[in-house]
Amino acid sequence: MEGFWTKLALRIWAALILLFLFIPILLIFFYAFNTSNIESWPIPGLTLSWFSATWDDPSVRSALLLSVQAGLVATALALVLGSCAAFAIHRSAFFGRDAVSLLFILPLALPGIITGIALNAAFSFSGVTFSIWTIIVGHATFCIVVVYNNVLARLRRTQGSLIEAAADLGANGFQTFRDITLPLISTAVVAGAMLAFALSFDEVIVTTFTAGAQSTLPIWIFGQIRHGILLPEVNVVVSFVILVTIIPVLIAARLTGGGGAARVPAAALISE
Repeated sequence: MEGFWTKLALRIWAALILLFLFIPILLIFFYAFNTSNIESWPIPGLTLSWFSATWDDPSVRSALLLSVQAGLVATALALVLGSCAAFAIHRSAFFGRDAVSLLFILPLALPGIITGIALNAAFSFSGVTFSIWTIIVGHATFCIVVVYNNVLARLRRTQGSLIEAAADLGANGFQTFRDITLPLISTAVVAGAMLAFALSFDEVIVTTFTAGAQSTLPIWIFGQIRHGILLPEVNVVVSFVILVTIIPVLIAARLTGGGGAARVPAAALISE
């Protein structure tokens, strides 16, 4: 009986914590449909007018375009650099490998304001003009870490016997990578890319120090909250950012749940 009540209390406690975390987020979605431009509860009515007004705002569209462009390019860079770094750390044995691995992870552990100030100082010292490329470099510093962690974790769980079998059967390095390694790490790569894009899309601190006069969606939200004029449009944009951030994370969590070994075709172990 005590075990039953203990489990029930733990479930209730977990439910209360989840409500504490997510009720404020749900309120943002309700306020996005609010007929009034004053955030009060209960809301007087529901409307879709703020969505069309937000889309008609040219500053929102330009901020959205910049966020998408920066996120996609930063994710592409992170895929290449993070995957290569993971392969180098996993396949090579050298003195200080653990220290190098720690250095790859460090940008994600550092507060965003530290990274932003450091990048701002480096760009100013080098005479680099702030542009979309400085934003991409700033975002890539932590996006690489996400891809690196995902790919390295999958490589460590990969059976080395599969690669050795392919080599014994006459497959060259490219064939082994295409038919064995890539199917094994494919879900980890896709999950890392989705997480990297989600992190890049809603990043505000690093972007603030590397964007100059440009504005991404998070910077636009921050600026409008300070002025307190377009709060209904802010609620719409925040709801959109939350969805764009949560959906890739959920898909990534789903993808990383599988080991990926089942995706290696049996024919791949036979030399072409």
